[in-house]
Amino acid sequence: MAERLQKIISQAGIASRRHAEKMIIDGRVTVNGKITKELGTKVETKDKVAIDGKPLAGEKLIYILLNKPKGYITTLSDPQGRKTVIELIGTISERIYPIGRLDYGTEGLLLMTNDGEMTHGLTHPSKQISKTYIAIVHGVPSEEKILKLQKGIQLEDGLTAPAQVEYLDYDEERNLSALEISIHEGKNRQIRRMCEAIGHPVKNLKRTKYDFLDLEGVRRGQYRHLLPNEVAKLKRLYRDRVTDRSKK
Repeated sequence: MAERLQKIISQAGIASRRHAEKMIIDGRVTVNGKITKELGTKVETKDKVAIDGKPLAGEKLIYILLNKPKGYITTLSDPQGRKTVIELIGTISERIYPIGRLDYGTEGLLLMTNDGEMTHGLTHPSKQISKTYIAIVHGVPSEEKILKLQKGIQLEDGLTAPAQVEYLDYDEERNLSALEISIHEGKNRQIRRMCEAIGHPVKNLKRTKYDFLDLEGVRRGQYRHLLPNEVAKLKRLYRDRVTDRSKK
């Protein structure tokens, strides 16, 4: 059965589908020895695909749940010499990359994989995958401000979607409040900017859940491999939602 070239590349764990498309457009991909820049190209199992002259070969797919500490960036390398999350996964030989991002000062649950299809599926805005954070903010947000977070905050790049927000606790000595916030968008530094917009800047931020996954049993700076049933459930999150929309 013929498959689109970018899908074949992403399924091999080489790159996300979006990155695979860029590789094709840039002329880095050959099919049976010929450079192919057409995104609609379909290939059969018998076809020989290569990237930068290196034959495409499937590799073992890896799925990691990492408890990211502060002070690490979610890229594979950094020209400024900062520590990267890949340094925490030193025993894995496969080239894995983060699914989405957590900024330098944010800690918590980060998924990493070499499954390009999953990366594309889970990060696509239309899939609305829920992410939950504990935000420690300065001061005590009023009910009115909590309601604003729940309904949506106007940021410079648009109105945020409705969020689930629960007030958890207050540290009177330090004048800090703890909020649990769940969102399904992925705007840059979104939680921090939402809290700044209501006048309660974030002091500490931690992602505690990624849909049904949490950090139970995974200490800060440590990781675990996802179980087969967890991988299957993650795939259903984005595949089923495509099917659901097509029925409407």
